[in-house]
Formats: sequence, C-alpha cells, structure tokens
Amino acid sequence: MLLNEFINEKPEVHGEDPQATLNILKAVEKASIGIYQKINMAGLLDILGAEGSENIQGEKVQKLDLIANQHFIEELESCGYIAAIASEENEEIISLNDKGEYLFATDPLDGSSNIDVNISVGTIFSIFKRTKKGAVKKEEFYRFGHEQIMAGYVLYGSSSVLVYTCGNGVHSFTLDPVPGIFKLTNPSIISPENGTIFSINEGNYHTLEKGVKNYIAFCKELNSDGKRTHTARFMGSLVADFHRNMLKGGIFIYPATADAPEGRLRLLYECNPIAMICEQAGGIATNGKTRLLNTKISSIHQRTAFFTGSKKMMNKAIELL
Repeated sequence: MLLNEFINEKPEVHGEDPQATLNILKAVEKASIGIYQKINMAGLLDILGAEGSENIQGEKVQKLDLIANQHFIEELESCGYIAAIASEENEEIISLNDKGEYLFATDPLDGSSNIDVNISVGTIFSIFKRTKKGAVKKEEFYRFGHEQIMAGYVLYGSSSVLVYTCGNGVHSFTLDPVPGIFKLTNPSIISPENGTIFSINEGNYHTLEKGVKNYIAFCKELNSDGKRTHTARFMGSLVADFHRNMLKGGIFIYPATADAPEGRLRLLYECNPIAMICEQAGGIATNGKTRLLNTKISSIHQRTAFFTGSKKMMNKAIELL
C-alpha cells in the first residue's frame, strides 16, 4: 500500500486536512529518495567528508548536509503547502510561500559524519500549522512541542524507512528502490513497554550529573545468576538509535553535561519530532525534568537535554535522576 492509498483509507489518523498531509509527505518522499540515491553513490561522486564551513552550531558542515538540505528546500517549495523552513543548516528561516499554511522544521541529515564509515543516518522533520498569515517571521516557530501536527523521520540504513505520526499512531513505510516509492510495512508501531537497551555516549561519563550516573550503574547491574540485565548500544546517530530502541525496547539518553549544560541536541527539529513519535508509540520523552513536549521554543537552534524510550525504562530513569 502506497502513501496516497493509506491516507485515503485512513483519513481519520491524518489530521484535519488529509490532503495537505499527503502533499507534504509526498514532498518528503521525493526529497528522501533523492537523498537516498546520493548516499548510496557518495563514495563514487566525491561527496563524502566536510564541505569546509561550519553551521550555526559551530559544527563542520558535511557535503551531504548541504545536498540533503537543498533537496528538501526544492521539494517543499514545489508542494506549495509550506510557508517556511527552519533547518539545522541555515541560521535563519527560509521563506518559501507566504500563502502556505504550514511550517516545516528539519535536520535534513542527522548523523551525516557517519556516512564516511557507512553507518546509518537519517532525516528528522516537524510540522506546525500556522497561526498567522502573510510574511513568515521566525517567531512563528516559537511553539510548544505538543502543537506539532505531524512529526517524522527517514532512516537510511540497510533499508530506508519513513516513519511518521499525525497524532493518531505511528506509521512506517519502507522504500522499494526499483520503482522508487515507499510502501506501507507497519500501519501502527507500538513500542514495548519495557526493554534492555540503553543508549548513551559513555565517553561523557565524568561530565554527567549524579542521577544519570546512577541510572547507568543500574543498567550495569547483574541479576542473581550473575548475568547482565541490560545491553549498551550507541551509534551516534539519533534516528538509528531511537528507531532500534522504539522497535526493540530501550532508552536513549543525551543529557546535559559539564561541557554542554543546556544539552547538545536541538529541541525544534530533532528532539520535538522524536518525542512526539515516541509518545504516540507508547513511550515517554523528557528533558530530564519535565515532559519535553511541554517546553516552548525560544530560539530556532535551541538545545536541550533529551531522555526518551520505553515507558518502564523511562520511569526508572526519572526515579533516579
């Protein structure tokens, strides 16, 4: 079943305007397939590695970051529904269509530095309905996460999958590369209530708060038979780490550290969409203190601490923080 067939069959889970949802997702599909094709040819086209500049966060921009960003700008402008884009790759918002009714926030290629070593990467996106008309100002993006009308990601891995929610369940499509279309593979993802996987960069251990260290210690405890109770998995690619944990049961933690007291991940276009998907799949997402989706954005590139995963694992983490 294709995107248009699924949305036509299940309009009730696709927001107030299923036709707008379809058109936006078709633009995401086209951009993602273009990115998938570039990633698969990256080593042959001299598009691996850094481009030579830094983004607004002071991070080295990869060649494929810019290519992915441009794919989304072009496809979203063509679809006509998007008024403006807030992207990790641009300091300011990109105005597309003042008559558009929606705002699109994205990390067009999360984990792009991993491409050089053939590790999975992804696209993350978030969509808001506009509350104003006319020329878009960046302040229109200063919203609560629970105001998102759609959130999703594309994982470019052993297969490429599109995962999204409009607030009524989580749906997954897998790319069939021959015709170049996404096909429905899971109409309703439900994450396990508990799990055994914990994902955190332990290279930051000595800069972590005591509560986070306590949770890591809990995960490393042995059972009465002397066997491990949990397993550590961390790829350094948010989409890949989260996708695995959502399907198998686990927790992803990127806390505040002494080096990054506000956290490192971006709230608007990384954590908010992942948090919405997590909650819709039955999990929990917080900043370590409160529900993440109850945080109001105050700047486009605002950072946050991020804890997300299976309900029982998250409750234990919250207890120890």
